[in-house]
Amino acid sequence: MLIVDSQVHIWGADTPERPWPKRTPPQRPVPLGHDELLAEMDAAGVGRVIIVPPSWEGDRNDLAIAAHLAHPTRFATMGRLDPADPASRGSLARWRSQPGMLGLRFTFHTPQLEALLHEGHMDWVWGEAEAAGVPIYVLVHHRIVHLVDRVAERHPGLRIVMDHLALDSHLRDDEAFARFDQLLAIAKRPNVAAKASALPCYTNDSWPYRRVHGWLRQAFDAFGPKRLFWGTDLSRSPIPYRDNVTMFTEQIPWLAGDDLEWVMGRGVCEWLGWPA
Repeated sequence: MLIVDSQVHIWGADTPERPWPKRTPPQRPVPLGHDELLAEMDAAGVGRVIIVPPSWEGDRNDLAIAAHLAHPTRFATMGRLDPADPASRGSLARWRSQPGMLGLRFTFHTPQLEALLHEGHMDWVWGEAEAAGVPIYVLVHHRIVHLVDRVAERHPGLRIVMDHLALDSHLRDDEAFARFDQLLAIAKRPNVAAKASALPCYTNDSWPYRRVHGWLRQAFDAFGPKRLFWGTDLSRSPIPYRDNVTMFTEQIPWLAGDDLEWVMGRGVCEWLGWPA
């Protein structure tokens, strides 16, 4: 079975030659590079990773592209772009011509970033991405999923993936899933998928995190196996890489056979256009 992690960050140090924009602190003090990640993948049985360049490094994709060039069968990228930069406009027609580039990732999980949705800064992105066949990862919280729903309705040819089941990293268990129905509702859009990623970060339970299995089943029933993607966001995971894998492959009795293969990797590859 091909196992594909739908999200891992890699990054370099904050140096004068490659400075960060001082947005947010990294998820861990020591950077995670692609060589270290590859070793962890091999040990955990993960065949491929979709690299998501982190926001704390700024809107740059250089390390992710370098990882793909070094290991083209193991790494691909959902890259970053500044939607407010006039130079970004017109770039999406050629976006996927970059080595290993599958699409884009945008975050709207803070008031400052959420303003991009309310003030129309993203309007050109949705249209260009739809026309160019560029899928988009989107990080929002449950209370504003309806804004993404409007985008999905206006742009039915645009493939959207809801990151981390639209959960808020500051909340846990019942509090985190209190408005989960908002995420489940957007599953009615056939152009919207979801990442069942980083689930151990949203519960006070311990491995194999049975407390979240019921909510995972709700997501599975809503999106189906072809639109629900396993992932770890490894650099903030509280458990080893292999345990993230076996939580899904060995500890969820109702997830098996073809359904398990779709969730664990086949689905995200087909959705993003990364040929097996």
